[in-house]
Amino acid sequence: QVQLVESGGGLVQAGGSLRLSCAASGSFWTINTMGWYRQPPGKQRELVATITSGGTTNYADSVKGRFTISRDNAKNTVSLQMNSLKPEDTAVYYCNAPSVRERLRIAEYWGQGTQVTVSS
Repeated sequence: QVQLVESGGGLVQAGGSLRLSCAASGSFWTINTMGWYRQPPGKQRELVATITSGGTTNYADSVKGRFTISRDNAKNTVSLQMNSLKPEDTAVYYCNAPSVRERLRIAEYWGQGTQVTVSS
């Protein structure tokens, strides 16, 4: 089993910044891709950004140029630096690891979510 624990959410004014972090713990061999998704109020969960263990990144068009994803493979952490935040960035943000290699399987895990609220 693997646990993904997020931290860093909160309330910020438009134009401000927040940094989200996610730490993976438990029993596993490797984690390839890690990423962040978000679910705005009343909407479906959507991709924000992903990063592979090799450092290849992918961003949703809506956050390109404002958000930066990074990871520390040695510590099994992934972070999301969010700048120039807009009210439409308000959502619950979830950490995701879609392909965690464990001893007997490859499994997907999600964090519990952290609320980000951007006031206008």
